[in-house]
Amino acid sequence: MKFLLLAYTPAADWDAADAGAGSEDAMAAFAVYQKFQQELTETGEFVGSEGLGHPVVSTTVRRTETGVIATDGPFAELKEVLASYAVIDCVSRERAVEIAGRIVAILGEPIEIRPIMCADLPG
Repeated sequence: MKFLLLAYTPAADWDAADAGAGSEDAMAAFAVYQKFQQELTETGEFVGSEGLGHPVVSTTVRRTETGVIATDGPFAELKEVLASYAVIDCVSRERAVEIAGRIVAILGEPIEIRPIMCADLPG
């Protein structure tokens, strides 16, 4: 079963960070995370992951009474922003929680777990 892991970071931390370089602690934590990611790759549970751009460079498309419109960020009053995502393929929600827990222990940011619907249906 596939799961989407959504990693959030406090908006203030993101705004304060230098976009070009992480802190020494952040880089050390990321190195540990990369080793864990390799472990998940070897077990066949890692599907993929990507970091995301800051919300100010994001666009939201929505339907309104006058039609479909696109609006630019920044978005109002964000306390946390979606910073990255990963897709894993594991046997159960409990295993997904275990994997997310290891990532949270390494990187320190909260992770939301969402099952990917219909991912296991025959195509």
